[in-house]
Amino acid sequence: QVHVVESGGGLVQAGGSLRLSCAASETIFGIKHVGWYRQVPGKPRELVAAIPSGGTPNYADSVKGRFTISRDNAKNALSLQMNSLKPDDTAVYYCRFEADYGYDYWGQGTLVAVSS
Repeated sequence: QVHVVESGGGLVQAGGSLRLSCAASETIFGIKHVGWYRQVPGKPRELVAAIPSGGTPNYADSVKGRFTISRDNAKNALSLQMNSLKPDDTAVYYCRFEADYGYDYWGQGTLVAVSS
């Protein structure tokens, strides 16, 4: 059973920075997509940033130029550097590894709270 563990959330003032990290407990084969998502109560989970297999990173319009996603294939790890944070960025952030044959692994979520 693969477990995905996230870290790095917390409370920060507007304009500040945080770095989220996640790692899978073991090697995941056939990864198609890795990404960070976020969710606020009462709204659907939304994609923040992703790296498709063999592709280039893509970002939600709301975070372009402020967030950077990176991946360490050797460690099955993923990071999200978040700069110039805004109160609208407040959410629970989830890490995801999607692989072949329907395997889809999510972390438990980490809370990011941005105060104005």
